[in-house]
Amino acid sequence: MTIRVLLVDDQELVRTGFRMVLSAQPDIEVVGEAGDGAAAVEALNTVAADVVLMDVRMPGMDGVEATRRICAGRPAGGDAGPRVLILTTFDLDEYAFAALRAGASGFLLKDVPPGDLVSAIRAVHAGDAVVAPSTTRRLLDRFAVHLPPGDGSEPERLGLLTAREREVLLLVARGLSNAEIADRLTLAEATVKTHLGRILTKLGLRDRAQAVVYAYESGLVSPQGRPKG
Repeated sequence: MTIRVLLVDDQELVRTGFRMVLSAQPDIEVVGEAGDGAAAVEALNTVAADVVLMDVRMPGMDGVEATRRICAGRPAGGDAGPRVLILTTFDLDEYAFAALRAGASGFLLKDVPPGDLVSAIRAVHAGDAVVAPSTTRRLLDRFAVHLPPGDGSEPERLGLLTAREREVLLLVARGLSNAEIADRLTLAEATVKTHLGRILTKLGLRDRAQAVVYAYESGLVSPQGRPKG
């Protein structure tokens, strides 16, 4: 299966570099480029892409708003529509956090080694892992303090989860991969994926990254990875 990628960055030189790396892969095809968020959203009306490699800091419509518009069309827990992989210049960039809340599936630094870039695109396309879960967790720990304070009660939707699903969600939010969760809970990795799919459907979430953000926003997990209570 060929992974179709749309490159979005306001610097042509950056796009050229990524295109050279990705075009050398037998399972990846660059199907288009865009210089800003608005052009990216418009391009997706005519170009079919599986993964959007999205810069966040761009003139006009930035990557956060573009991500929000792109992900708004994806059904909860579904595979339809492109997944967004955010590119940022700075580690723990507040723009990357905003993009995760908008529905992005993960983020990478722009100076990522070519092999890691390719692996990240494949992982995001598979839909079964956030890129660098531990890094995403550190980003959330830093910016979760800016989340609006709750009233101490959990959202009603959390009550839809079984005890096992709640346990899986907590471990996902702590940054564990499916394999690590399977080992921790003594389950088959396929079973963990099944639980995660049910969690996404019940909570109305698009993917694993949104599940991590939801766990923080709902109060299930507090900054520094401490479970509620």
